[in-house]
Amino acid sequence: MTVRPPKRRRAPRGSGDQLRDEILDATTGLLMETGHAKAVSIRSVAHRVGVTPPSIYLHFADKDALLDAVCARYFEALDEVMQGVVRDQPSTIDRLRAQGLAYIRFARQNPELYRIATMGEPRQGSDVDLTLNSSAFEHLVGSVQALVDEGTYPEGDVTVAALELLTVAHGLAALMISRPYLPFGDTEEFADRVLQAAVCGRIVSGMIGPDVPPRRAVEMIKELNDD
Repeated sequence: MTVRPPKRRRAPRGSGDQLRDEILDATTGLLMETGHAKAVSIRSVAHRVGVTPPSIYLHFADKDALLDAVCARYFEALDEVMQGVVRDQPSTIDRLRAQGLAYIRFARQNPELYRIATMGEPRQGSDVDLTLNSSAFEHLVGSVQALVDEGTYPEGDVTVAALELLTVAHGLAALMISRPYLPFGDTEEFADRVLQAAVCGRIVSGMIGPDVPPRRAVEMIKELNDD
């Protein structure tokens, strides 16, 4: 699934919600075409929609608020994709892995929006932060909590555990977008291997203890394997 703005429809007078959607569609289109938020202005958005700049300010306080709304809509679409892949998974751990793969796949399908949504200048409390906390990320937290509840993952702060996994998925997505020429081989298989190591690593960490030094951890895993 790729985020693409639908063909623009002229909003009748008084159709505020429809005009707001058209503004978001136009901004999304310009961001995808230019690849950079600095190349998009209130004036260029107004020109594409066919309204005056003051009409934009009736719906968004400034350009930052407009970009936040576009990015928030991106994360809503991402969440739909991530939820769509979990239905047919055979286990909770497979569900978590599938969510990670869906995240990476969606980011690579929408590289310009992904860069802006996740690698733009951070502003604490923005609409993007609220969307992450209430949709895609919260569902990721839910999968981690389910693994804790069933005894697969050790007890602990599930938000931190989910953030660790999100960091892995984001790192993969960002690297594949910014450095596609690296020797990944089959990118889907590469991402799957890294995600499997991440989601299963917490199981191993729970068995041997999170504070065990790496050398001792290797020795303990070998002992478990010998047994």
